[in-house]
Amino acid sequence: MPTILITTDYLTPGDEVDKYLTGLGFTTRHDPMRGPRRPERLIAALAGVEGALIANEPMSEHVLRQAPSLRAVVRTGVGYDSVDVPAATRLGISVSNLPGVNGNAVAEYTIGLLLALARRLVPMATGVAAGRWPRQDGHELRGKTLGLIGWGAAARRVAPLARAFGMTVLCTSGVPEALRAAAPARFVALDELLREADFVSVHTALTDRTRHLIDAAALARMKPGAYLVNTARGPIVDEAALAEAVRAGRIAGAALDVVDVEPLPPDSVLRGVDGITVYSHMAGQTAEARRDAGLDGAKELVAALGGHPASSVNAHLIAQPREEHRA
Repeated sequence: MPTILITTDYLTPGDEVDKYLTGLGFTTRHDPMRGPRRPERLIAALAGVEGALIANEPMSEHVLRQAPSLRAVVRTGVGYDSVDVPAATRLGISVSNLPGVNGNAVAEYTIGLLLALARRLVPMATGVAAGRWPRQDGHELRGKTLGLIGWGAAARRVAPLARAFGMTVLCTSGVPEALRAAAPARFVALDELLREADFVSVHTALTDRTRHLIDAAALARMKPGAYLVNTARGPIVDEAALAEAVRAGRIAGAALDVVDVEPLPPDSVLRGVDGITVYSHMAGQTAEARRDAGLDGAKELVAALGGHPASSVNAHLIAQPREEHRA
């Protein structure tokens, strides 16, 4: 039976996912990703592997070409921008993600960040830990406007939660009409959203079009008292422009669960900026979401290796499956 590489750091030998795969006769190889790794290490881990259940591994064309046995890759999450999908398609490798698997977790976390920003929870707790007793006021979410950039599974779950707090919800207008029916949000152009929102929350995928979507010009269109939240992908935000905007008081602050380089480098422009709080890419990491992602990912990988993936982003484009390339 095929060997499967598992790099998602919360999946471990002997756990539920491991037992599921080995129970079907697969051999599992665990090599958890905890921070950046050199391509050579990933290539070595992929030796003899036919399926990979991955975290945010940099699956470049160079890496994929050095893994001749690989036939299917499954991301235990929603985003798959770390995988060179066109290269995988050319090589006959199916690439799957798990749409919506952590949508509820991300939505609840997003509301938590809104509350933390509005009530200044992190500076308050930091002040107490430093021996002070800060008493500055904050703001309520009630009556404020939330602007959602993107309308994926997480954003669709954020909207009713925000409405429950008494917020008005806007969303960017590039959403198909079929998804707008009875939506608890008003769809507007990005410029209007940036002008009107007290909180701007990023929920879109990282593409060539959205890279640095939130740049200096976008930040300049936001209200001076507005906050930015990003639980999507770091490169959607121009970090240097954000740091400058917060320092200059052009916006009030930001809560970032994702950044350009993870873990955050010691020399990051985001460090030391009052008003910017960086978290460790934990929005989708609840026990419930992790269990779903692990099991759903394992089932999708088994299906993909059997030639019947349910959520492959490129299977319909593959002319020759990888096994035919090897024949």
